[in-house]
Amino acid sequence: MSQTAIQDRPTPAPVPPKGGLSGRSLPRWAPAGFAVVSIALGVGISVAAGWESRVQWGLISALLFLVISYIATSIVENKRQAKDRLATSIVWVCFILAVIPLFSLIWVTVSRGIKVLDTYFLTHSMAGVPGIEPGGGVYHAIIGTLEQVGLATLISVPIGLLTAIYLVEYGKGALARAVTFFVDVMTGIPSIVAGLFLLSIMLMFDLQPSGLMGALALAILMIPVVVRSTEEMLKLVPNELREASLALGVPKYRTITKVVIPTALGGITTGVMLAIARIAGETAPIILLVFGSQLINSNPFEGAQSSLPFYIWDQYKIGSEASYDRAWAAALVLIAFVMILNLVARGIARWKAPKTGR
Repeated sequence: MSQTAIQDRPTPAPVPPKGGLSGRSLPRWAPAGFAVVSIALGVGISVAAGWESRVQWGLISALLFLVISYIATSIVENKRQAKDRLATSIVWVCFILAVIPLFSLIWVTVSRGIKVLDTYFLTHSMAGVPGIEPGGGVYHAIIGTLEQVGLATLISVPIGLLTAIYLVEYGKGALARAVTFFVDVMTGIPSIVAGLFLLSIMLMFDLQPSGLMGALALAILMIPVVVRSTEEMLKLVPNELREASLALGVPKYRTITKVVIPTALGGITTGVMLAIARIAGETAPIILLVFGSQLINSNPFEGAQSSLPFYIWDQYKIGSEASYDRAWAAALVLIAFVMILNLVARGIARWKAPKTGR
């Protein structure tokens, strides 16, 4: 190509900077700016209208955020990007609306429960302490919760694990469909129904209230959760692992115990921990079957016991300022117990997760 032809070629137009308004693209800080403007407008409109509810302020601000994001993106960019940003904004708004009640609950529980939560509260019972007066502790309720939840776990985990193995590895035909149906039905059973079922058995055989009866009711509630979570984890194990083991002549029961279960152990443990966290806060079966006690009872097979949910209900029922403080402190202990279980489940799941090569 000659020098003259090269000089006659038109000079390309400069490419606008990426991410700026001149490039027909909103900057990265645009969502944050939309949020600030929306909150300011939402608060201003609510104050001008005389609305005192902060929930209304938040809903109006969220609606304005969606509208402003869509209109600004349509003007600066295009309709396609506006729809994409609208969908993203809806996801963020829904996430914030879901998180706000959670943080509000935690904040109220911590701020009100920290008043009496100390070493004395955790190491003493309510023996000899009038409910309307300060003092006393939650030690007897912690002992009851640990024993009742522990017994329910010992009962439900083997049954749930073996049932899930049957459904995934062996279950075919009408029996498997019937088991699946009843597991689904049991998942939605209210806790009071499980308590009434065990209460009828107690009345028929003249049994006394004890932690064991409460543990049996909790086990009924826990079994379907364990079955469902374990079943889903076993289904995630690749069939190639089973086929490789069987091709080497390994019996099916050893394939299940040595290959399938170890591969899914992390997810199974997480499901069991979530099931434990689910039953740890049940109150109705404990009221019906354990009756509650102000004394320390370390024997779950004889005599009435207390538990953290029952303790919270009992203290709040008294109605004094001191009992309210004890109820909130016990609620904080229960939340900490559930949180620790979830952290343990996450740690075990990460520890037992299958190792992948680079």
